[in-house]
Amino acid sequence: MEAPLPADGLAHRADTRPATGIVHLGLGAFFRAFGCVYIADAMAASGGNWGIIGVSLRSPDTRDALRARDWSYIAASFAPDGNKMRNITVLNDVLVAPENPAAVLAAMADPAVKIVTLTVTEKGYCHNPATGALNLDHPDIQHDLTKDLPVSAPGYLVRALALRKAAGVAPFTVLTCDNLPENGRLVRGLVLQLAQQIDPTLADWIRTEGRFPATMVDRITPATTDADITYIAALSGVTDAAPVMHEPFAQWAVEDDFVGGARPDLAAAGVELVSDVTAHEQMKLRMLNGTHSALAYTGYLAGHDTIADTVADPVFAGYVRALWAEIMPTVEAPEGVRLSDYADALFNRYANPAIRHRTWQIAMDGSQKLPQRILGTLRDNLSAGRKVDGLCVAVAAWMRYVSGTDEAGKPIDVRDPLADRLRDLAAQQNNPADIVTALLSVEDIFPADLAAQLKTPVTAAVENLWANGVRATVQEVTP
Repeated sequence: MEAPLPADGLAHRADTRPATGIVHLGLGAFFRAFGCVYIADAMAASGGNWGIIGVSLRSPDTRDALRARDWSYIAASFAPDGNKMRNITVLNDVLVAPENPAAVLAAMADPAVKIVTLTVTEKGYCHNPATGALNLDHPDIQHDLTKDLPVSAPGYLVRALALRKAAGVAPFTVLTCDNLPENGRLVRGLVLQLAQQIDPTLADWIRTEGRFPATMVDRITPATTDADITYIAALSGVTDAAPVMHEPFAQWAVEDDFVGGARPDLAAAGVELVSDVTAHEQMKLRMLNGTHSALAYTGYLAGHDTIADTVADPVFAGYVRALWAEIMPTVEAPEGVRLSDYADALFNRYANPAIRHRTWQIAMDGSQKLPQRILGTLRDNLSAGRKVDGLCVAVAAWMRYVSGTDEAGKPIDVRDPLADRLRDLAAQQNNPADIVTALLSVEDIFPADLAAQLKTPVTAAVENLWANGVRATVQEVTP
């Protein structure tokens, strides 16, 4: 819930704080700037016990930062015309899974918990992005197949659902908030695949009783820096080690399919409750996330630190418009939406100088993001015989980025589950064309049939980028 900013820097927890009804896996900045805010607004409007227990799946850092203010934190909206701050008190506790996995399972198995939400990023689902199937060879999945105390997000979902089934408790609704195509259906498939390996009767129960509504989430949320923490303290007079910064805009579309209908009054908080989120999801994944990734790789290589810096450069402002021209023919607009208007609104959001969303941050985990953000659009355009020049430049820029050195020969700190493999593949090649062949052979990212179609246009883009630099290459594909 929201509370006034306390003058003494400490959260004032009310005795009436709602009981826990939600467990969230992957408590990073995005969900605290997005889902927690929506849920706080829903309870402010209609009440209900929808307090949240957050779970950090890897590190205690978020827990330790939030503990000092009793799980409260400041959410700051940054815009050119001014900043707004609010104190969010919807968290009831934060658990660190590696420290006490049994406590996480116990929280998820509690009958009072009706929903488990997730923002674990694409790589957190331990799947093959090219096929959507669970990667049974992933070390975390190998562990979770035989151990009762899991380490992966799918493992926690399956083992907690098993506890609920054994206790005769209805399953929780699994509500993923990650940028994945048909994210609810994808996560349902991963959970069922893992459950089938562990206990086929459990898989049957989840298949029949479980609910996995798909969602579309949208709010630009940069990583919080030390400078942000200092700035928030100066503005608010509150010492907060875990504030979150975000843009004013937020959009959440959710398929209204919950176990027993149990959910907060999301509509009262401005959530779009729909029967099918596919159109919203595809529009956002391709038009926002696709261009965000393209600008991240090209902008980084051109020396731009943030997305706002990148689109302030006329060359890249023209490039993103050219990308939307390629993307929009593949997108079915949700009812009442004009794609050209949506693109204009996205550009204005990208250009917000108050939001310093680093190109390097967005460039992380590209091997997991490319299939749903860019490759699906490429496949559709290639099948229809449409223009793909700008999208191929985005793939070429990603290839340059994951090769590990920039245009000046300086090393790039590539953060990706396949970083070592991709860098080594690139290093073993004699020329840019061979790098394309090698990277397109990685079937975890590029299905073989699509790789064959991409070889010629991506090779042309890569050779241009290596020879002439990213700026000139972008200019060539911009009308």
